[in-house]
Amino acid sequence: MERCDVLIVGGGPAGSSCARRLASAGLDVVVLDKAVFPRDKVCAGWITPAVLDELELDAADYAQGRVLQPISAFRVGLESGPALEIEYPQPVSYGIRRCEFDHYLLARCGARLRLGEALESLVREADGWVVNERYRAPMLIGAGGHFCPVAQWLQQTVGQRAEEPRVAAQEAEFLLDERQRAECRVEAHRPELYFCRDLAGYGWCFRKGDYLNVGLGREDARRLPEHVAAFHQRLRSEGRIPAGPTGRFRGHAYLLFAHARREVLGDGVLLVGDAAGIAYAESGEGIRPAIESGLLAGDVVLGRGEGRPEGLARGGAAGFDGRGRYRRERLERYRVLLERRFGPRGRGAARPGPSRFRRAMAAWLLARRWFVRNVVLDRWFLRAGVAPLR
Repeated sequence: MERCDVLIVGGGPAGSSCARRLASAGLDVVVLDKAVFPRDKVCAGWITPAVLDELELDAADYAQGRVLQPISAFRVGLESGPALEIEYPQPVSYGIRRCEFDHYLLARCGARLRLGEALESLVREADGWVVNERYRAPMLIGAGGHFCPVAQWLQQTVGQRAEEPRVAAQEAEFLLDERQRAECRVEAHRPELYFCRDLAGYGWCFRKGDYLNVGLGREDARRLPEHVAAFHQRLRSEGRIPAGPTGRFRGHAYLLFAHARREVLGDGVLLVGDAAGIAYAESGEGIRPAIESGLLAGDVVLGRGEGRPEGLARGGAAGFDGRGRYRRERLERYRVLLERRFGPRGRGAARPGPSRFRRAMAAWLLARRWFVRNVVLDRWFLRAGVAPLR
């Protein structure tokens, strides 16, 4: 039996951020993931300077052999309508490829990596968890995305059966050939965002160096492939993206924090990232909140902010306060920190279909430069007023 202080299921940004927080404090951490990294990952993929700060990531070092596309402008509008071009004096975000980004974060996290191994069995015992009849740990972190098996186990255990309104998206990312690079009108420093007229989602096209990412996500997932196909065809007919192969559109789903109802903790277990349903309600962004949830979970496990000594000596998995260290009552602080950071949880609901007045008001607002820059971009997408976690 392989023992560790904390077992993390899922090696994406939430899992690796949590692992790094814990390992840097001296805990013995194992990260289990069914994929072998680097692995392909569907994601529009951009990060703000605040994320670089939270990850203590040196941009110049990361950019060596990897895509780190500076973003200093946006093109924003309603689908099939006029668009505004908003400029910034310096980069306000950076485009990344998740296959590179996730691998980089995982490789440096300081945990023992067990890749290419799925979670097959999960047993709760008096002193902790047994996973795959091979790993034993007193603390378990579920970081395996929307369909995380740890999250599924936890919902079944607490009897959570409520249907959760989720966002569904489809996107493709592909390498532009020489002709496509010359024809593509999407500028690398200027992602393009086009909101659906029914206000149920938005589409995007985003060039990252020689790669182009095109996709669309909606809170109302009905007929999603039709919406995606129409959006893709519209971009081509308007000459925004070049003709030719674009790769296969692939789907994924996630929960918005304000709407999510799933349980995020139990005795000896926490959920982070998309496993917890952590995406921003306004933009659907998941990378920054995933990283922050991982950091917050790490702080709770370490007891930071509780007035107690933090960290564990290797082999001291029983915890600094003896039995019950990871009981639900102590882990409840994680829920408090999440709501303090992201706002009330589970109290919102999927928005009703917009009235004619709301659609007209949205069209009017999206034609106003002040609103697009200060509200849509700075507040919703860039979170410019939210300081990074330390």
